[in-house]
Amino acid sequence: MSSQPVAVTGLGMVTPAGMGTAATWEHLCTGAPTAMSDPELDGLAVDFSCRVRDLDGRRRLGARLAMRLDRFGQMAIIAAREAVTHAALDPEDWNAPRVGVVLGVGANSLSTYPVEFARFRDGHADKVSPFALPRSVPNMVAGAVSLDLGAQGPSFTTSSACASGTTALAVACDLLRSGACDIVISGGSESGTSAMCSVTFGQMQALSRRCHDPAGASRPFDADRDGFVLGEGAGILVLERTTHARARGAHPLAYLTGHGSSSDAHHYTSPHPEGDGLARAIRSALTDADLASYDIGHVNAHGTSTELNDKAEAQALRRVFRRPPPVTANKSVIGHSLGAAGAIEAALTVLTLQHQLIPPTANLDRMDPAIDLDVVTKIPRPARIDAALTVSSGFGGQNAALVLTRA
Repeated sequence: MSSQPVAVTGLGMVTPAGMGTAATWEHLCTGAPTAMSDPELDGLAVDFSCRVRDLDGRRRLGARLAMRLDRFGQMAIIAAREAVTHAALDPEDWNAPRVGVVLGVGANSLSTYPVEFARFRDGHADKVSPFALPRSVPNMVAGAVSLDLGAQGPSFTTSSACASGTTALAVACDLLRSGACDIVISGGSESGTSAMCSVTFGQMQALSRRCHDPAGASRPFDADRDGFVLGEGAGILVLERTTHARARGAHPLAYLTGHGSSSDAHHYTSPHPEGDGLARAIRSALTDADLASYDIGHVNAHGTSTELNDKAEAQALRRVFRRPPPVTANKSVIGHSLGAAGAIEAALTVLTLQHQLIPPTANLDRMDPAIDLDVVTKIPRPARIDAALTVSSGFGGQNAALVLTRA
């Protein structure tokens, strides 16, 4: 299999920071958190989230299609359409069997299930929607995007918990390198703002309990962090074989140059305390990209704002880099969108390379003394960056890393 770089030719995003790539980037650069009280979570121990406030599926997709899709499906199609348009691709003209769709989704969507469960529980099984299953199972997100765009190549989802979106991009890269596809629409989409998500993650003591100050709750690497903030969103990248992009006159935004994956094999939910697995994934990505650690000018961190993850991630970076390059943590602004997080962060890393500007990490007021990283905070930082790293980790000890380089 060829290890040639893969061209990134289009981006699409739906996040709590904004509808669309431009709006998301502009907001990220302000460093203003998006977490706020969430009416859908009223009465729960954790009653706030980073929700996409202006997602109007009926208006953007039409009533019929919106009815068939849960929130994560709606966000995926909206972001995919933007990415394809951004790439100057016309689904009417492309070679459809050579266009794949690979999306990362961490779990079944739980947004509409409670309504259907209640109907069943109350003795109204005949009232359960026939769309309940197909709009909620993870594979249907890729299926819905393929159907919407007429992409007839490989179509499936990857599920590696909070590394799902990053894993999807790695798999898409290999589909292109192998020659199986010319174009792959890849990334992730997930909604983690349902009541059940809040209850279950809350029971695991994984969420911040800062209900009095939602905007200040997500604080990666800060000494006073106490957990992550639930979020949602979609990040879609159009990936192409470089020769294919060149032949149609496309101008790459960046290149996906290398990827690596690993497993901690340590614990069901806790990361390896020394970041062993993540460090191996990073080294694999660097090897795949044929780059050394000193070639990396920026790291977009997983940065969940949990006690264990932030320390383990910092340990991993210190193991790979003698002196880690400047770091940012997007979840401080947009929360943790679970399986979509790595894809959104990859798209933001592409924009960092384009603009040569690192968005700030929010809420970092007092650095954890056990963490020795150069974290960009307060304001964006201009920097010369030719290669950047973005990393993800998930429950089950699953890690993934991507190396992106400047076009």
